[in-house]
Amino acid sequence: MMDQEHPQVYLITPGEFELSRFSDQLGSVLDGNEVGCVRLALTTKDELEISKIADSLRDVCHARDVALVIESHIMLVERLGLDGVHLIDGARAVRKTRDALGKEAIVGTFCGTSKHDGMSASEAGADYVSFGPVQSTTLGDGQVAEINLFAWWSEMIEVPVVAEGGLDIPAITNLRKVTDFIALQDEIWRKDNPSEALTAYIKAMTSTG
Repeated sequence: MMDQEHPQVYLITPGEFELSRFSDQLGSVLDGNEVGCVRLALTTKDELEISKIADSLRDVCHARDVALVIESHIMLVERLGLDGVHLIDGARAVRKTRDALGKEAIVGTFCGTSKHDGMSASEAGADYVSFGPVQSTTLGDGQVAEINLFAWWSEMIEVPVVAEGGLDIPAITNLRKVTDFIALQDEIWRKDNPSEALTAYIKAMTSTG
């Protein structure tokens, strides 16, 4: 259940990037905006490459007291000194992951549009659940996480809820009172100035109008 006046920012990295350039870019974004968490969401499966990137971005995030979680790679969390993991398969692996990583690690999971999966994940020990996309996207299957889902969740469930996918300024304006986190990825990284783009989204999140 929401206990703040507006959502926090949850940043998702691009799937691919040039490390030295992106490290500086991420640092600039974090210096210019208040961010609650960063998710490392890489397309590569190369463990050495993932480790190198995670080491660099961990230092960027932790220097600014921002948590860094990694998508899917449960066994790399402790080895790389990360703050937790983001799962992508609903409630399926939450309990096992919680047992593996312990109580202090962040364990979150994407539940698509399924209230049932979200509730099951919460009961299994998830620190947050994410729903999305909030609007139709070319990559999705046509299903959309409606605002009513977020409104119900924020009213009934204590576990924080994240909105991700298909986000724009109007969508964020509608969601800002019923979600704990807004997850942004391509919405800012594809812009010429990601920090300025994020500032615009934060303005929509924090607007009182």
